[in-house]
Amino acid sequence: MQSTYRLLPVALAASTFLSACGGGDAPSFDSLLQKDIQNVVVIYAENRGFDNLYGLYPGADGIPGVNPSSSGGYVPQTDRDAAGTVLARLPKVWGGVTASGQAVNVPEGSTANQANQPFQIDAASGFQGTGVQVGQSVITRDLYHRFFENQMQINGGRNDKFAAWADSGGLTMGYYDGSAMKLWKLAQQYVLADNFFMGAFGGSFLNHQYLVCACAPEYPNADSSPAKGSISALDQDASGNYLPRLTQAANSPASAIAGPPTFVNSSNLTPKNYAGDGKFYAVNTMQPPYQPSGVAPAAGASNLTADPGKANTLPPQTATTIGDLLDKKNVSWAWYAGGYGTTLASALSDRKFGSPVPNFQFHHQPFNYYAKLDPTQPATAAYRAAHLKDFDSQFLQDAAAGRLPAVSFYKPQGNLNQHAGYANVADGDAHIADVIAKLQASPQWKNMLIVVTYDENGGFWDHKQVPKGDAWGPGTRIPALVISPWAKHGVVDHTQYDTASTLRFITRRWGLDTLPGLAQRDAALVKNGGKPMGDLTAALDLTQVP
Repeated sequence: MQSTYRLLPVALAASTFLSACGGGDAPSFDSLLQKDIQNVVVIYAENRGFDNLYGLYPGADGIPGVNPSSSGGYVPQTDRDAAGTVLARLPKVWGGVTASGQAVNVPEGSTANQANQPFQIDAASGFQGTGVQVGQSVITRDLYHRFFENQMQINGGRNDKFAAWADSGGLTMGYYDGSAMKLWKLAQQYVLADNFFMGAFGGSFLNHQYLVCACAPEYPNADSSPAKGSISALDQDASGNYLPRLTQAANSPASAIAGPPTFVNSSNLTPKNYAGDGKFYAVNTMQPPYQPSGVAPAAGASNLTADPGKANTLPPQTATTIGDLLDKKNVSWAWYAGGYGTTLASALSDRKFGSPVPNFQFHHQPFNYYAKLDPTQPATAAYRAAHLKDFDSQFLQDAAAGRLPAVSFYKPQGNLNQHAGYANVADGDAHIADVIAKLQASPQWKNMLIVVTYDENGGFWDHKQVPKGDAWGPGTRIPALVISPWAKHGVVDHTQYDTASTLRFITRRWGLDTLPGLAQRDAALVKNGGKPMGDLTAALDLTQVP
């Protein structure tokens, strides 16, 4: 689809003419960016790889052997042995395909003879020859999506050990026909990025942190803390350096066909000095130190806190975030979350701590881990109230009234975020499309940019080679859409991006200081023979009529 270009205003046309004659300068891209984009909204969905939802998208680098526009051939899944023996078939889907309580059921025993290749979960003929249709309204079982396991699955870029290092067996190789999705249709109108990677290896917790700080959270002195049992056990090289590879337990099945792997300790923290700086880092799910949290307060402590004596409570964080940098420039921002208000009220009024309402995910709220938003101190409590907001009572109202802050992050509640295990594809697709429609009706739409992306791949295989970066990522490729009156029309953007490309865009648009993690990532990519991550501006055409 061709872009429609606007006629230049007289002053701008005159400036362009003078520039051609050596008498003046045309507006720069950044000056147009500052004029045309006044609001950025980041919608952060859950746990889907690019091939899982958009592998059939025409013109995108999709599923090898299925999508003609794929960049390469299928690399068969290999076993856990050192030789990397090609699996004759995929492992069973351990525990069955569907989450408990579903009307549709595909038991483990029906999945024993899956061919070693990607397959369509929602095929009209049924799941892998069973005749049972597993449509996009069905909730499948969850899959591993953890820091070290993700690196082991990527296997240096070959992506050939997703089935080997999975607790879900062959389900990791499944994909959907996304052509009926509402978001697919929005991608056809605007921009689909097909070279966009999750910022950090592994799961939701770390990728939410990466979204706001381009960093991994620290756990000081973890070896003498309540979390000392949460330090993961890793293999080491001949020099004693830690490898990004979990140590297998003695009873771990030798072959993926025989069962899921087991490890000595696959837990939440890195060993000391894993990143070469003598520190411990939290890389898998830990709970916020403030309510709402999955951990109740300590006896006699404030109802606004979580018990710091529990192994899964992360100490308050103090790293610089994108919020800090926006504050420094007096740029407004907020994090909106579905279910935030009701879950917090349930904790404080009814003392139902750790009870999500409805299906609120505590570890999906990255700013709630930061000391700067401590609810127990008057100054920080006021700051918190200004920046942590409820979707149901505030976001849509702010959008309709044209009072969204310059930068908004929106996190859907659990049943609407598309996370396998407790949410389906269809409900989240419909919800996010509806939110976008309401944003398009906002008075702020004419100068808005919406980024719809996913926190991580949810354990689903993707064929695209992952660029080699730093200790934290990037991880597996995920979907991303750029929707704006100023976005290109019907384009697949092949620019290399990751989760923090949204931060790069925000940094460029408002002239912010650069987060250290952004510079670290780009330096690592270049050092390893790659190129820096893009900042999403390649998805825009600021000369068109919106």
